[in-house]
Amino acid sequence: IGVTVVITFSHPVTSTACLGGTACVVTGQPFDTAKVKMQTFPNMYKGLVDCFVKTYKQVGFRGFYKGTTPALVANIAENSVLFMCYGFCQQIVRRIVGVDRKTKLSDLQNAAAGSFASAFATLVLCPTELVKCRLQAMHEMQLSGKIIQGHNTVWSVVKGVIQKDGPLGFYRGLSSTLLREVPGYFFFFGGYELSRTFFASGRSKDELGPIPLLLSGGFGGSCLWIAVYPVDCVKSRIQVLSMAGKQAGFMGTFVTVVRTEGVLALYSGLTPTMIRAFVANGALFLAYEYSRKLMMKQIDSY
Repeated sequence: IGVTVVITFSHPVTSTACLGGTACVVTGQPFDTAKVKMQTFPNMYKGLVDCFVKTYKQVGFRGFYKGTTPALVANIAENSVLFMCYGFCQQIVRRIVGVDRKTKLSDLQNAAAGSFASAFATLVLCPTELVKCRLQAMHEMQLSGKIIQGHNTVWSVVKGVIQKDGPLGFYRGLSSTLLREVPGYFFFFGGYELSRTFFASGRSKDELGPIPLLLSGGFGGSCLWIAVYPVDCVKSRIQVLSMAGKQAGFMGTFVTVVRTEGVLALYSGLTPTMIRAFVANGALFLAYEYSRKLMMKQIDSY
C-alpha cells in the first residue's frame, strides 16, 4: 500500500486506540472506498461487485486503498480522542445521575457517555475524513467531468483545500459529521455494551474471550451505521462535490438528493458499509480491549 505509520505509545488509552484504529482501517479500507464511491456517484455502479470490478479494471488494486493515509490518521486521531473523552464523559454521566465515581454505569449510561465523547472526536475527524473522501472519489470526479484534473496525493489535496478555501475548508461537512457522530456513537457504544452483557450472562464483561468481543464490536458498528447512514451519505457528497465549486449545506444537499434521486439514493453503498462495519469494528474493539488489558497489567506491575 505504501503507507508507513509511526505510533508513539505514550498513554495507555492513546496506544490502545492507535492499535484499534489501525486494525479498523487495515481490515475495512476497501469497503470504505466502495462506500464513498457509491454514495457520491450512485448511478455509476450497479452494486458492490460492480464497484469492485470497475475500480480494479480502471485503477488497479491500489485504487481500493486510496485515502489510506488520511484514513489511518483519522481513525487513530478519532479513536484516541474518543476513548480518552469516553472515560471523562462517563464521570460526567455519573455526576448527572448522582452516583459514586467508581460505580459501574448501565449500558444505556455508557451509550450516553460515548455519544458525548463523539462530539469532541468530530473536531479531529472532519478534516482528515474530508481528505480521505476526496482521494477515494477523485477518479469518479474526473470521469463525471466535474473536475478536469484530480489530485492523487494527500499533500496535493491538502494544498488544494488551503489554496481554494483556506484552513476552514477542511471543515466542510462539519455539521453533517456531528449529526452522524453524536447519535451514531450512542448506538455504537450502546450496541457494544448490550452485546457484551448478553455474552457475559452474569459474569464480568472483562472475562469475555475474543469471539464475543469480535461479535460485540461488529454488532455495535452495525447499529451505528444502520442508525445514521443517510446522514453519512449527505456528508460524503458535501465533502467530495465541494471540490468542483460551492456545495449546498446539509439540508440543501439532503433535499436535492431526495427530490432528484429518491430516498433510496441516501442508502447507496449500504452493503459494503455493513460488511466493513462488522469486520472493522470487531477488529477495533478486539484490539482495543486486549491491548488495554495488557497495558493495565504492565502499569499495575510497577
